[in-house]
Amino acid sequence: MIQIQPYLFFNGRCEEAIGFYQQTLGAELQMLMRFKEAPDMPPGAMPPGGEDKVMHATLKIGHSTVMLSDGHCSGTPAFEGFSLSFAVADAAAADRMFTALGAGGSVQMP
Repeated sequence: MIQIQPYLFFNGRCEEAIGFYQQTLGAELQMLMRFKEAPDMPPGAMPPGGEDKVMHATLKIGHSTVMLSDGHCSGTPAFEGFSLSFAVADAAAADRMFTALGAGGSVQMP
């Protein structure tokens, strides 16, 4: 059996994303490693000033695993080119999560 695990990059805002998914989806943080904690970091692999940025993190959301990172913090965050879908037990849970995820954002398709 093959499992697909999305890996999302947040260009310097990964901790914010982790908190958001914890609050809105009840995500459980399973692992977090900062750039400064990485063993044998090759020269130039750490973004300038990125010692405390998230190199790798893993969230458990329901029965799914999502991996996250700040990436190399190379500029303005651009959250384009991906979509995630999820299934819940009932319509009330779907409404609650949809509302929480859309708060302060721009809903593309209700």
